[in-house]
Amino acid sequence: YDYSGYGQSSGMPSEQSTYADIEAAYKCLEESYGTKQEDIILYGQSVGSGPTLDLAARLPRLRAVVLHSPILSGLRVMYPVKRIYWFDIYKNIDKIPLVNCPVLIIHGTSDEVVDCSHGKQLWELCKEKYEPLWLKGENHCDLEQYPEYIRHLKKFISTVEKSPSQRYSSRRSTDQFEQSRKSVDLLDRIRTG
Repeated sequence: YDYSGYGQSSGMPSEQSTYADIEAAYKCLEESYGTKQEDIILYGQSVGSGPTLDLAARLPRLRAVVLHSPILSGLRVMYPVKRIYWFDIYKNIDKIPLVNCPVLIIHGTSDEVVDCSHGKQLWELCKEKYEPLWLKGENHCDLEQYPEYIRHLKKFISTVEKSPSQRYSSRRSTDQFEQSRKSVDLLDRIRTG
């Protein structure tokens, strides 16, 4: 779908309208098609990572999230700020710790639109990290053209497609999640100092 004011959609583009648009898409899946949270994998690219994480933070049983070239926040794309400002938009840095499902982050290391550090910092803040994909030398909008992208995305979907009860028990035994837990433990020790 296109957000309000983008592509073929009417209306005015704004942060709030993108949140309303993704909510409407989710409600359509839920009410018109009977889709359950646990059967949905959200995918957000660039600015689309904002509405994706906003919705994901509010859906406790969501299956998974894929973030392609995500942003920490709107202001951080333009300026290397360290603080959170009230007027900033798409504050993904605040929302990603609230996401309770596996998160795959894919980012080009030579992204000239959204620096790869955005993806790396978001990955560090994930509760349920999945092995990220950093595409060496690649830019912002063409990552899906590379075979490595397709292979990694298929592997992720295959991992999270398992039933919820199997998913949680088998996930603990896989190397990618064990490595992620070590990273989380280290971050917790640093934060509690």
